[in-house]
Amino acid sequence: MKSKMIFGFHAVTSRIRHEAASVEEIYVDSDRSDRRMQELIHAARSAGIRIIQADDQRLSNIVGTRRHQGVVAKAGELSLARNLDELLDAIEGPPLLLILDGITDPHNLGACLRVADGVGAHAVIAPKDRAVGLNATAEKVASGAAETVPYITVTNLARTIRDLKERDIWVIGTSDDVEKTIYDVDFKVGTAIVMGNEGEGMRRLTRESCDVLVQIPMLGSVESLNVSVASGVCLYEARRQRITSR
Repeated sequence: MKSKMIFGFHAVTSRIRHEAASVEEIYVDSDRSDRRMQELIHAARSAGIRIIQADDQRLSNIVGTRRHQGVVAKAGELSLARNLDELLDAIEGPPLLLILDGITDPHNLGACLRVADGVGAHAVIAPKDRAVGLNATAEKVASGAAETVPYITVTNLARTIRDLKERDIWVIGTSDDVEKTIYDVDFKVGTAIVMGNEGEGMRRLTRESCDVLVQIPMLGSVESLNVSVASGVCLYEARRQRITSR
């Protein structure tokens, strides 16, 4: 099993809670003995995970950043669905998916995963190339959502969108230069919401593959929202429609 390093209290605690068997060992700051650290160590030892004491510099060297909060775990890959067909076959009811077309900032990816988890989205889909990927920083920002929301990477995003449409999933792209808004479309059916790159938006083929393009109404002086905030606005509108239609 391929291993990787994850860090930060939320990310490591969530991994212990959801899939402790995948955690090989945990490095903890030997200078920290506060309650939060003691609770994490207790949970790890109860799950039979090896604890290794380390100083702050060693932890920083392991993950390449000082923002590790004093805890780093070596863990294997998750058993979440990584295949889109496998995921869709297991969903009961209309799917709710978030597609990220070329997100390059790991903080944005992590925040999008956190939003997707909060709204109960079934998966986040992204291209393998020209995108940041689920690295340690993204997992930390996700605050445990990387352990619960399948993050599925695909080789050809436009082809994947066509496959989703063949499964009767409505693909809704977001753009600042259209008139229709998120309040003008039906999110109660199977839906995939597409968010574009932080600077340039969706690529041309992705845009052309969508069933409809919508905008988030902006009533102030700011022209656009951060991609994770925009994802949250759209996903929660979808969830609101689904709840009120019951």
